Amino acid sequence: MEQTFLEFWMKEAMGIVSDYFIFATSAFVLFYIILKRPMWFRKVQKKLPKVTDYGRDIMYSMISVGIFATVALLVFFYAGEWSNNYNDISKYGWTYYVFSIVCMFFIHDTYFYWMHRAMHHPTLFKHVHLVHHKSTNPSPWTAYAFHPLEGFLEAMIIPILAFSIPIHRETMGMFFLFQIIYNVYGHLGFELYPKGFHKTWIGRWVNTSVAHNLHHDKFDGNYSLYFLFWDRWMGTLRTEYDETFEKVTRRDAPASQVLNAPFSRK
Repeated sequence: MEQTFLEFWMKEAMGIVSDYFIFATSAFVLFYIILKRPMWFRKVQKKLPKVTDYGRDIMYSMISVGIFATVALLVFFYAGEWSNNYNDISKYGWTYYVFSIVCMFFIHDTYFYWMHRAMHHPTLFKHVHLVHHKSTNPSPWTAYAFHPLEGFLEAMIIPILAFSIPIHRETMGMFFLFQIIYNVYGHLGFELYPKGFHKTWIGRWVNTSVAHNLHHDKFDGNYSLYFLFWDRWMGTLRTEYDETFEKVTRRDAPASQVLNAPFSRK
C-alpha cells in the first residue's frame, strides 16, 4: 500500500524529531547535569545558557523539523522518480555504497561553508541567520534552531544530494542521522576530542566543538561543519582556535570554580 503525502510527511517529521530529541536530550542530560562537574574543565565558555535560550532553541528547532520534512516530501515523494536514489546495492556495488557516504559529507560540508558564510553578510544576517546566533553560548538544543528561511537553506542539501550523485536510500538515512549527531556535538558547549587532537594530521582538518563555539561567541570565522578544509584554505579559521582548544582540554581549572545550576536564569 502506497503512502499518502501526509503519511510520508509525518514519517519524515517524526523520524527527524525522534533523532533530534534523542541525541539533544541525551547530550544535555549527560553533560549539563550528570557529568557537568567532572567535565566542566572542557566547557568552552565557563557559563551556562539561560532557560529562555533553551526554550527559544527548541521552538525554532521544531519549525526546522517541519521544513526539513516538507523538503524531503517534495524531493522523494513527488520528484523521487527523477532523483538519483536507488534501492538495489548491487546496482553500483559495495565500494560505491561506502564511497557515496564519504562523498555526501564532503558535498554537504562545501555547501554549508559557502551558504553559512554568505548568511553572515550584514543584509542576510539580520533577516536570516540572527535567530541561530541569539545562542551566543550554544547548547545541544541549538543544533536545529534556525529561522524558517535559514531552515529552508539548510534543507536544500536534500535536493542537492538527491539530484547530484547516485545515493542508496539507506545511506541517505545514515547521513542524516550522523549530521544530527555531529550538529549536536558542534553545539554541545563541551569539547570531547582528546588533548592535542587539533594538532594531529587528521585532527587539524576536523571541525570541533571548540571551533564552532568560537563562531557563536565571536560571530565570524569558523564557518565549517564537519571539516576545516575550507576555513583553512580561505583563511577564515579564527586565530585563537589552537590556543582555545589547548586551554579547554587542559585539566587545570580551579577546583573552587563555581558552577551554575543546569537551568540557571543568570
